[in-house]
Amino acid sequence: MNNSSSLTKEIIKIKGDISYPAADFLATEEPLEIRISFGNARQRAQKNVSVTMRTPGNDFELATGFLFTEGIIKNVAEIQSIKHCNDENVIIVELKEDVEVELNKLERNFYTTSSCGVCGKSSIEAVKTICRLDDSIDELTISSLVIYQLPDILRSSQDVFDFTGGLHACGLFNESGELLLSREDVGRHNALDKLIGAALNKSMIPLHNHLLLLSGRASFELIQKAWMAGIKFIAAIGAPSSLAVQMAEECDITLIGFLRNKSFNIYSNAHRIINIYENSDKG
Repeated sequence: MNNSSSLTKEIIKIKGDISYPAADFLATEEPLEIRISFGNARQRAQKNVSVTMRTPGNDFELATGFLFTEGIIKNVAEIQSIKHCNDENVIIVELKEDVEVELNKLERNFYTTSSCGVCGKSSIEAVKTICRLDDSIDELTISSLVIYQLPDILRSSQDVFDFTGGLHACGLFNESGELLLSREDVGRHNALDKLIGAALNKSMIPLHNHLLLLSGRASFELIQKAWMAGIKFIAAIGAPSSLAVQMAEECDITLIGFLRNKSFNIYSNAHRIINIYENSDKG
């Protein structure tokens, strides 16, 4: 377990009519400010683009993934360097001199909280960033028998959750159900940005032939971020929102929810799921 990801708190535990002191682990939550530096050597500009409440760890992946999923960078090659400032909760991303930054994207309010992700975005058209990836490659199919196994596989990779019970997780799987990457964070959108940042660093983008598993609910901003990375198949252990379903339908993403106890609901694009059997006794 990463010591920066949790801390110990002395608590009073109650069980029935018995109380006793005990040590408890809490998931760490601290603000991270992401800044970018851009422009030519003589006229470098610096801009604050995000303040997010996150679990410390994989901060560089978080910054990389955030800048990519928000459309500020096209690929990891546009980054010259990433470093913490004197304050470990402030990161500055130096972009290469030839990178053109669209300032109108930076004028949006990127303050996010660990609970909600990107708030105040009222519709798909108001927030949808144009995805630069070619999505013509679409050969992914996954068996329902494989899908059933994914929550247990992801759960086994959640080191900090085992101690705190307070973190969200996301996992990237191939069509055989092999877990390729996983990340945890107190914020579900941060966990996904960390995962996508890691995938960028490993030159795995676009992720057309992969399934994304979310440990909680499927919200709109998570579908948007996944879409930016080329993900065409998303499974959530929790419920999807109405806007998440709408975006999945518009972007040709297979979306399933309530994946637990060998059952799930299909909300869009069922054609990528094989070995689905209809109940002949129904009706």
